Amino acid sequence: MSDRPLKPATRAVEAGRRKQWTSLPGQPGGVVNPAVWRASTHLYDDSADHAGGRPNEDGHFYYGRRGGPTQWALATALTELEPGAEGTELFPSGVAAIAATLLALLRPGDELLFTDNAYEPSRAIALGLLRQYGINARAFDPLDVDGFAAAIGDKTRVVLLESPGSLTMEVCDIPALAAIARDKGVLSVLDNTWAGPLGFPALARGCDVSLMSLTKHVGGHSDLMMGSASAAGPVLERIRRQAQFMGQVVSPDDAALALRGLRTMPLRLERSAAAALQVATWLAGRPEVSAVLCPMLPGSPDHALWQRDFSGGCGLFSFVLAKGHDKPARARLIDALELFGIGYSWGGYESLVIPFDPAPIHTLRPWPAGIDAGSGLGVRLSIGLEDPADLIADLERGLAALGEP
Repeated sequence: MSDRPLKPATRAVEAGRRKQWTSLPGQPGGVVNPAVWRASTHLYDDSADHAGGRPNEDGHFYYGRRGGPTQWALATALTELEPGAEGTELFPSGVAAIAATLLALLRPGDELLFTDNAYEPSRAIALGLLRQYGINARAFDPLDVDGFAAAIGDKTRVVLLESPGSLTMEVCDIPALAAIARDKGVLSVLDNTWAGPLGFPALARGCDVSLMSLTKHVGGHSDLMMGSASAAGPVLERIRRQAQFMGQVVSPDDAALALRGLRTMPLRLERSAAAALQVATWLAGRPEVSAVLCPMLPGSPDHALWQRDFSGGCGLFSFVLAKGHDKPARARLIDALELFGIGYSWGGYESLVIPFDPAPIHTLRPWPAGIDAGSGLGVRLSIGLEDPADLIADLERGLAALGEP
Protein backbone atom coordinates (compact mmCIF):
# COMPACT_ATOMS: atom_id res chain seq x y z
CA MET A 1 0.00 0.00 0.00
CA SER A 2 1.23 3.51 -0.78
CA ASP A 3 2.29 6.02 1.86
CA ARG A 4 -0.66 8.26 1.02
CA PRO A 5 -2.90 8.64 4.09
CA LEU A 6 -6.18 6.77 3.82
CA LYS A 7 -9.40 8.74 3.63
CA PRO A 8 -11.73 8.55 6.67
CA ALA A 9 -14.26 6.22 5.05
CA THR A 10 -11.49 3.79 4.11
CA ARG A 11 -10.04 3.93 7.62
CA ALA A 12 -13.49 3.10 9.02
CA VAL A 13 -13.45 -0.09 6.95
CA GLU A 14 -9.82 -1.10 7.54
CA ALA A 15 -9.21 0.00 11.14
CA GLY A 16 -8.77 -2.61 13.85
CA ARG A 17 -8.61 -5.62 11.52
CA ARG A 18 -5.25 -7.04 12.59
CA LYS A 19 -4.36 -10.48 11.27
CA GLN A 20 -3.95 -11.90 14.76
CA TRP A 21 -7.63 -11.09 15.45
CA THR A 22 -9.03 -12.36 12.13
CA SER A 23 -7.03 -15.55 11.49
CA LEU A 24 -5.74 -18.66 13.24
CA PRO A 25 -2.00 -19.34 13.61
CA GLY A 26 -0.84 -21.87 11.02
CA GLN A 27 -4.08 -21.62 9.04
CA PRO A 28 -4.21 -19.97 5.61
CA GLY A 29 -6.56 -17.07 4.98
CA GLY A 30 -8.83 -15.73 7.68
CA VAL A 31 -12.17 -14.00 8.22
CA VAL A 32 -13.36 -10.43 7.73
CA ASN A 33 -14.44 -9.64 11.29
CA PRO A 34 -12.72 -10.42 14.59
CA ALA A 35 -14.38 -13.24 16.46
CA VAL A 36 -16.42 -12.59 19.59
CA TRP A 37 -14.08 -13.73 22.38
CA ARG A 38 -16.15 -14.35 25.51
CA ALA A 39 -13.79 -14.98 28.40
CA SER A 40 -13.45 -14.02 32.03
CA THR A 41 -10.26 -16.03 32.51
CA HIS A 42 -7.10 -15.66 30.44
CA LEU A 43 -4.61 -18.50 30.79
CA TYR A 44 -0.80 -18.50 31.11
CA ASP A 45 1.36 -21.10 29.43
CA ASP A 46 3.31 -22.03 32.59
CA SER A 47 4.63 -20.65 35.88
CA ALA A 48 7.43 -18.75 34.18
CA ASP A 49 4.92 -17.08 31.86
CA HIS A 50 2.80 -16.13 34.85
CA ALA A 51 5.79 -14.78 36.77
CA GLY A 52 6.79 -12.66 33.80
CA GLY A 53 3.53 -10.74 33.91
CA ARG A 54 1.78 -8.98 31.06
CA PRO A 55 1.97 -5.33 29.94
CA ASN A 56 -0.94 -3.16 31.04
CA GLU A 57 -2.17 -2.26 27.58
CA ASP A 58 -4.47 -3.57 24.86
CA GLY A 59 -3.31 -6.66 23.03
CA HIS A 60 -2.01 -8.60 26.03
CA PHE A 61 -4.02 -11.33 27.76
CA TYR A 62 -4.30 -10.84 31.51
CA TYR A 63 -7.89 -11.09 32.80
CA GLY A 64 -11.29 -10.56 31.22
CA ARG A 65 -11.74 -7.19 32.89
CA ARG A 66 -8.94 -5.81 30.69
CA GLY A 67 -10.70 -6.98 27.57
CA GLY A 68 -9.83 -9.44 24.85
CA PRO A 69 -9.37 -9.45 21.08
CA THR A 70 -12.91 -8.25 20.32
CA GLN A 71 -12.65 -5.21 22.61
CA TRP A 72 -9.05 -4.57 21.51
CA ALA A 73 -10.11 -4.55 17.86
CA LEU A 74 -12.75 -1.90 18.60
CA ALA A 75 -10.38 0.22 20.70
CA THR A 76 -7.71 0.02 18.00
CA ALA A 77 -10.20 0.97 15.28
CA LEU A 78 -11.34 4.02 17.24
CA THR A 79 -7.72 5.02 17.84
CA GLU A 80 -6.95 4.79 14.14
CA LEU A 81 -9.91 7.06 13.38
CA GLU A 82 -8.65 9.77 15.78
CA PRO A 83 -5.48 11.42 14.41
CA GLY A 84 -2.97 11.95 17.21
CA ALA A 85 -4.43 9.32 19.55
CA GLU A 86 -2.18 6.59 20.92
CA GLY A 87 -4.95 4.51 22.43
CA THR A 88 -8.63 4.33 23.36
CA GLU A 89 -10.28 3.17 26.55
CA LEU A 90 -13.78 1.67 26.35
CA PHE A 91 -16.55 2.25 28.89
CA PRO A 92 -20.06 0.82 29.39
CA SER A 93 -21.67 4.20 28.52
CA GLY A 94 -20.78 7.70 27.41
CA VAL A 95 -21.48 9.04 30.90
CA ALA A 96 -19.12 6.42 32.36
CA ALA A 97 -16.42 7.68 29.98
CA ILE A 98 -16.98 11.28 31.09
CA ALA A 99 -16.97 10.45 34.81
CA ALA A 100 -13.93 8.16 34.73
CA THR A 101 -11.91 10.57 32.58
CA LEU A 102 -12.56 13.52 34.89
CA LEU A 103 -11.78 11.43 37.98
CA ALA A 104 -8.56 10.29 36.31
CA LEU A 105 -7.35 13.80 35.53
CA LEU A 106 -8.46 15.66 38.69
CA ARG A 107 -7.46 15.40 42.34
CA PRO A 108 -8.94 16.85 45.57
CA GLY A 109 -8.42 20.59 45.60
CA ASP A 110 -8.32 20.84 41.79
CA GLU A 111 -10.84 22.74 39.72
CA LEU A 112 -12.77 21.83 36.59
CA LEU A 113 -14.13 24.40 34.14
CA PHE A 114 -17.09 23.09 32.13
CA THR A 115 -18.88 24.67 29.21
CA ASP A 116 -22.15 26.32 30.21
CA ASN A 117 -24.07 24.54 27.44
CA ALA A 118 -22.82 21.09 28.46
CA TYR A 119 -24.74 17.83 28.28
CA GLU A 120 -26.89 17.71 31.43
CA PRO A 121 -25.25 14.57 32.91
CA SER A 122 -21.85 16.24 32.44
CA ARG A 123 -23.06 19.20 34.50
CA ALA A 124 -24.40 16.79 37.13
CA ILE A 125 -21.03 15.00 37.31
CA ALA A 126 -19.22 18.32 37.66
CA LEU A 127 -21.46 19.73 40.37
CA GLY A 128 -22.32 16.46 42.11
CA LEU A 129 -19.89 13.56 41.81
CA LEU A 130 -16.70 15.62 41.64
CA ARG A 131 -17.61 17.73 44.66
CA GLN A 132 -17.87 14.53 46.71
CA TYR A 133 -14.15 14.12 46.02
CA GLY A 134 -13.23 17.68 46.96
CA ILE A 135 -13.01 18.88 43.36
CA ASN A 136 -14.50 22.27 42.59
CA ALA A 137 -16.31 22.93 39.31
CA ARG A 138 -17.36 26.16 37.59
CA ALA A 139 -19.20 26.84 34.35
CA PHE A 140 -17.66 29.14 31.75
CA ASP A 141 -19.10 30.89 28.70
CA PRO A 142 -17.81 28.93 25.67
CA LEU A 143 -18.56 31.81 23.29
CA ASP A 144 -16.34 34.28 25.19
CA VAL A 145 -12.92 33.33 23.85
CA ASP A 146 -11.40 36.67 24.92
CA GLY A 147 -12.46 36.11 28.53
CA PHE A 148 -11.53 32.44 28.71
CA ALA A 149 -7.93 32.91 29.89
CA ALA A 150 -9.14 35.02 32.83
CA ALA A 151 -11.65 32.31 33.75
CA ILE A 152 -8.82 29.82 34.31
CA GLY A 153 -7.74 29.92 37.94
CA ASP A 154 -4.64 28.78 39.78
CA LYS A 155 -6.27 25.45 40.64
CA THR A 156 -7.88 24.80 37.24
CA ARG A 157 -6.54 21.55 35.85
CA VAL A 158 -9.13 20.47 33.26
CA VAL A 159 -11.62 22.17 30.96
CA LEU A 160 -14.59 20.16 29.65
CA LEU A 161 -15.71 21.27 26.18
CA GLU A 162 -18.60 20.36 23.90
CA SER A 163 -19.34 21.61 20.41
CA PRO A 164 -22.01 22.04 19.26
CA GLY A 165 -23.48 22.64 22.69
CA SER A 166 -26.07 20.24 24.00
CA LEU A 167 -29.63 21.08 22.88
CA THR A 168 -28.94 24.71 21.91
CA MET A 169 -26.25 23.75 19.38
CA GLU A 170 -23.83 26.70 19.67
CA VAL A 171 -20.44 26.10 18.02
CA CYS A 172 -17.49 27.40 20.04
CA ASP A 173 -13.94 27.97 18.86
CA ILE A 174 -12.44 24.71 20.11
CA PRO A 175 -8.95 25.24 18.64
CA ALA A 176 -8.66 28.66 20.28
CA LEU A 177 -9.99 27.48 23.66
CA ALA A 178 -7.76 24.37 23.62
CA ALA A 179 -4.70 26.48 22.78
CA ILE A 180 -5.40 28.88 25.65
CA ALA A 181 -5.87 25.95 28.03
CA ARG A 182 -2.61 24.35 26.91
CA ASP A 183 -0.71 27.62 27.38
CA LYS A 184 -2.03 27.68 30.95
CA GLY A 185 -1.05 24.07 31.61
CA VAL A 186 -4.69 22.94 31.62
CA LEU A 187 -5.91 19.75 29.91
CA SER A 188 -8.82 20.06 27.48
CA VAL A 189 -11.38 17.25 27.27
CA LEU A 190 -13.94 17.36 24.44
CA ASP A 191 -17.24 15.50 24.29
CA ASN A 192 -17.03 14.87 20.56
CA THR A 193 -20.12 12.70 20.17
CA TRP A 194 -21.96 15.01 17.73
CA ALA A 195 -19.41 15.01 14.89
CA GLY A 196 -16.99 12.29 16.00
CA PRO A 197 -13.48 12.05 14.59
CA LEU A 198 -14.77 11.86 11.01
CA GLY A 199 -16.30 15.33 11.31
CA PHE A 200 -13.98 16.90 13.90
CA PRO A 201 -10.53 15.43 14.66
CA ALA A 202 -10.39 16.62 18.25
CA LEU A 203 -6.76 15.84 19.11
CA ALA A 204 -5.54 17.32 15.84
CA ARG A 205 -7.47 20.49 16.75
CA GLY A 206 -5.59 20.78 20.04
CA CYS A 207 -7.66 18.82 22.56
CA ASP A 208 -5.99 16.35 24.93
CA VAL A 209 -8.88 13.87 25.20
CA SER A 210 -11.72 13.03 22.81
CA LEU A 211 -14.79 11.46 24.43
CA MET A 212 -17.65 9.79 22.58
CA SER A 213 -20.87 8.06 23.40
CA LEU A 214 -20.52 5.03 21.14
CA THR A 215 -24.19 4.39 21.87
CA LYS A 216 -24.91 6.99 19.18
CA HIS A 217 -23.23 6.99 15.74
CA VAL A 218 -20.74 4.17 16.22
CA GLY A 219 -23.37 1.68 17.37
CA GLY A 220 -25.87 3.26 15.02
CA HIS A 221 -28.70 0.80 15.57
CA SER A 222 -30.07 1.71 19.02
CA ASP A 223 -29.11 -1.63 20.51
CA LEU A 224 -26.02 -1.03 22.65
CA MET A 225 -24.60 1.26 25.34
CA MET A 226 -20.90 2.21 25.27
CA GLY A 227 -18.48 5.12 25.57
CA SER A 228 -14.85 5.81 24.74
CA ALA A 229 -11.94 8.08 25.61
CA SER A 230 -9.12 8.52 23.09
CA ALA A 231 -5.88 10.27 24.04
CA ALA A 232 -2.10 10.15 23.77
CA GLY A 233 0.77 9.31 26.09
CA PRO A 234 0.60 9.90 29.84
CA VAL A 235 -2.97 11.23 29.70
CA LEU A 236 -4.19 7.97 28.18
CA GLU A 237 -2.38 5.96 30.84
CA ARG A 238 -4.06 7.93 33.62
CA ILE A 239 -7.47 7.23 32.08
CA ARG A 240 -6.64 3.55 31.63
CA ARG A 241 -5.60 3.22 35.28
CA GLN A 242 -8.79 4.94 36.46
CA ALA A 243 -10.93 2.64 34.33
CA GLN A 244 -9.19 -0.37 35.85
CA PHE A 245 -9.56 0.97 39.40
CA MET A 246 -13.31 1.30 38.77
CA GLY A 247 -13.61 -2.11 37.11
CA GLN A 248 -14.93 -0.62 33.88
CA VAL A 249 -15.35 -3.17 31.09
CA VAL A 250 -17.59 -3.66 28.05
CA SER A 251 -18.91 -7.00 26.84
CA PRO A 252 -17.34 -8.59 23.76
CA ASP A 253 -20.79 -8.98 22.22
CA ASP A 254 -21.44 -5.23 22.48
CA ALA A 255 -17.94 -4.52 21.17
CA ALA A 256 -18.70 -6.68 18.12
CA LEU A 257 -21.93 -4.74 17.53
CA ALA A 258 -20.04 -1.46 17.81
CA LEU A 259 -17.41 -2.70 15.34
CA ARG A 260 -20.16 -3.63 12.91
CA GLY A 261 -21.75 -0.21 13.26
CA LEU A 262 -18.42 1.58 12.84
CA ARG A 263 -17.93 0.11 9.35
CA THR A 264 -21.02 1.87 7.99
CA MET A 265 -20.79 4.99 10.16
CA PRO A 266 -19.45 7.28 7.39
CA LEU A 267 -22.39 6.42 5.14
CA ARG A 268 -24.95 6.84 7.89
CA LEU A 269 -23.47 10.16 9.01
CA GLU A 270 -23.47 11.48 5.46
CA ARG A 271 -27.06 10.38 4.88
CA SER A 272 -28.46 11.64 8.20
CA ALA A 273 -26.60 14.97 7.94
CA ALA A 274 -27.91 15.57 4.41
CA ALA A 275 -31.44 14.70 5.49
CA ALA A 276 -31.16 16.90 8.59
CA LEU A 277 -30.06 19.84 6.47
CA GLN A 278 -33.04 19.30 4.17
CA VAL A 279 -35.45 19.18 7.12
CA ALA A 280 -33.77 22.16 8.83
CA THR A 281 -34.04 24.23 5.64
CA TRP A 282 -37.75 23.45 5.43
CA LEU A 283 -38.34 24.31 9.08
CA ALA A 284 -36.51 27.63 8.68
CA GLY A 285 -39.22 28.74 6.28
CA ARG A 286 -42.15 27.87 8.54
CA PRO A 287 -44.03 30.65 10.36
CA GLU A 288 -44.53 28.38 13.39
CA VAL A 289 -40.76 28.30 13.94
CA SER A 290 -38.79 31.29 15.25
CA ALA A 291 -35.29 29.76 14.93
CA VAL A 292 -33.60 26.61 13.70
CA LEU A 293 -30.56 25.68 15.80
CA CYS A 294 -28.41 23.87 13.25
CA PRO A 295 -24.82 24.98 12.55
CA MET A 296 -24.84 23.13 9.23
CA LEU A 297 -27.59 25.47 7.98
CA PRO A 298 -26.27 28.35 5.85
CA GLY A 299 -27.12 31.65 7.47
CA SER A 300 -27.10 30.30 11.01
CA PRO A 301 -24.99 32.32 13.50
CA ASP A 302 -22.34 29.60 13.82
CA HIS A 303 -22.27 28.36 10.23
CA ALA A 304 -18.97 30.05 9.30
CA LEU A 305 -17.19 28.63 12.35
CA TRP A 306 -18.66 25.21 11.67
CA GLN A 307 -17.44 25.37 8.07
CA ARG A 308 -13.95 26.35 9.24
CA ASP A 309 -13.45 23.59 11.80
CA PHE A 310 -15.76 20.72 10.83
CA SER A 311 -15.68 18.42 7.83
CA GLY A 312 -19.02 16.80 8.62
CA GLY A 313 -22.05 16.81 10.87
CA CYS A 314 -24.90 14.55 11.83
CA GLY A 315 -28.67 14.41 12.07
CA LEU A 316 -29.06 16.11 15.46
CA PHE A 317 -30.39 19.68 15.65
CA SER A 318 -33.11 21.74 17.36
CA PHE A 319 -35.71 24.37 16.62
CA VAL A 320 -37.67 26.92 18.67
CA LEU A 321 -41.40 27.54 18.37
CA ALA A 322 -42.57 31.00 17.43
CA LYS A 323 -43.94 33.41 19.99
CA GLY A 324 -47.46 32.71 21.16
CA HIS A 325 -47.17 28.94 21.39
CA ASP A 326 -47.18 27.25 24.79
CA LYS A 327 -46.19 23.90 26.28
CA PRO A 328 -49.56 22.23 25.60
CA ALA A 329 -49.22 23.27 21.95
CA ARG A 330 -45.72 21.81 21.81
CA ALA A 331 -47.04 18.58 23.30
CA ARG A 332 -49.71 18.46 20.59
CA LEU A 333 -47.03 18.85 17.93
CA ILE A 334 -44.94 16.02 19.34
CA ASP A 335 -47.88 13.70 19.92
CA ALA A 336 -49.09 14.20 16.33
CA LEU A 337 -45.81 12.88 14.90
CA GLU A 338 -45.91 9.32 13.60
CA LEU A 339 -42.36 8.76 12.32
CA PHE A 340 -40.52 10.37 15.26
CA GLY A 341 -40.22 8.35 18.45
CA ILE A 342 -40.04 10.23 21.76
CA GLY A 343 -36.73 9.27 23.33
CA TYR A 344 -33.49 10.67 24.73
CA SER A 345 -30.88 8.94 22.61
CA TRP A 346 -29.91 9.78 19.03
CA GLY A 347 -27.58 8.68 16.25
CA GLY A 348 -29.56 5.52 15.47
CA TYR A 349 -31.30 4.63 12.22
CA GLU A 350 -34.66 5.96 13.46
CA SER A 351 -35.77 9.56 13.96
CA LEU A 352 -36.47 10.86 17.47
CA VAL A 353 -37.90 13.98 19.11
CA ILE A 354 -37.84 15.50 22.61
CA PRO A 355 -39.02 18.85 24.03
CA PHE A 356 -36.63 21.07 25.97
CA ASP A 357 -36.62 24.50 27.61
CA PRO A 358 -33.16 26.04 27.13
CA ALA A 359 -33.21 29.17 29.27
CA PRO A 360 -32.73 27.49 32.69
CA ILE A 361 -29.75 25.44 31.51
CA HIS A 362 -27.72 28.52 30.53
CA THR A 363 -26.43 30.11 33.73
CA LEU A 364 -23.93 32.65 32.35
CA ARG A 365 -24.93 34.06 28.96
CA PRO A 366 -28.69 34.68 28.72
CA TRP A 367 -30.18 32.45 26.08
CA PRO A 368 -30.53 32.97 23.15
CA ALA A 369 -27.42 34.36 21.46
CA GLY A 370 -28.06 35.97 18.10
CA ILE A 371 -31.42 34.34 17.32
CA ASP A 372 -35.12 35.05 17.72
CA ALA A 373 -36.07 33.23 20.92
CA GLY A 374 -39.76 33.24 19.98
CA SER A 375 -41.69 31.31 22.59
CA GLY A 376 -38.49 30.02 24.21
CA LEU A 377 -39.79 26.47 23.77
CA GLY A 378 -37.36 24.10 22.10
CA VAL A 379 -37.79 20.85 20.18
CA ARG A 380 -34.82 18.60 19.48
CA LEU A 381 -34.84 16.32 16.46
CA SER A 382 -32.58 13.39 15.65
CA ILE A 383 -32.95 12.68 11.96
CA GLY A 384 -32.49 9.03 11.08
CA LEU A 385 -32.36 7.16 7.79
CA GLU A 386 -35.97 7.63 6.71
CA ASP A 387 -36.69 9.54 3.52
CA PRO A 388 -36.56 13.26 4.41
CA ALA A 389 -39.71 13.92 2.36
CA ASP A 390 -41.63 11.59 4.67
CA LEU A 391 -40.15 13.26 7.76
CA ILE A 392 -41.09 16.70 6.44
CA ALA A 393 -44.66 15.53 5.81
CA ASP A 394 -44.77 14.17 9.36
CA LEU A 395 -43.50 17.47 10.80
CA GLU A 396 -46.03 19.37 8.72
CA ARG A 397 -48.75 17.31 10.36
CA GLY A 398 -47.23 18.07 13.76
CA LEU A 399 -47.04 21.82 13.12
CA ALA A 400 -50.67 21.79 12.02
CA ALA A 401 -51.57 20.31 15.41
CA LEU A 402 -50.08 23.36 17.19
CA GLY A 403 -53.16 25.44 16.54
CA GLU A 404 -53.22 29.22 16.33
CA PRO A 405 -50.77 31.04 18.62
